[in-house]
Amino acid sequence: MSAITRDEVAHLARLSRLALGEDELDHLAAQLDQIISAVARVQEVAAEDIPPTSHALPLTNVYRADENRPSLTPEQALAAAPAAEEQRFRVPRILDEEA
Repeated sequence: MSAITRDEVAHLARLSRLALGEDELDHLAAQLDQIISAVARVQEVAAEDIPPTSHALPLTNVYRADENRPSLTPEQALAAAPAAEEQRFRVPRILDEEA
């Protein structure tokens, strides 16, 4: 027995404001029936003792420790800049609005 009928597909198409032809209704009814059957098979396999997961394998985020390390001084960072102003890189304005 089909999980979804051609009439139900036509009803869903009307609700979605989709204009489907007769052959499209038959084709989509068969495809949706296969999708619903596949989902039903997956639900049969799902067991109560198996927790839901988002990945097949456990994932661990790898973060390095947040520690201070030597870096450039503002003067060193701006030394090769074509233009600098108040310890910042000076770049051309790209918007016409006033700040």
